[in-house]
Amino acid sequence: EVQLVESGGGLVQAGGSLRLSCGASGSTFDDYAIAWFRQAPGKEREGVSVISFHDGSTYYADDVKGRFTISSDNAKNTVYLQMNSLKPEDTTVYYCAARWGNPAIPPSAYRYWGQGTQVTVSS
Repeated sequence: EVQLVESGGGLVQAGGSLRLSCGASGSTFDDYAIAWFRQAPGKEREGVSVISFHDGSTYYADDVKGRFTISSDNAKNTVYLQMNSLKPEDTTVYYCAARWGNPAIPPSAYRYWGQGTQVTVSS
């Protein structure tokens, strides 16, 4: 059974940085894509960034391009989301998710989910 564990959330001032980690276990992940999503209360879950363990290809949502960077350490089955220049509107719970195959955008494409980590950006 695939398990995902997020860490690295916390409280930071606007303009600051955080690095989220997503540790994966329970399978070999060479052909998996790992994504970060976020969901604010009362809103739909939205994709933030995706990376392919297979070829390292990445995707970013428009509102995080240039501020967030996704990367992977295949040897550790871990994906990172470096978040710089954080804004109060980035405040929400961030989830990592995994799917076998190519990166995808819709949350429904992902079978495995972590428990989430809270990111709070104060103004």
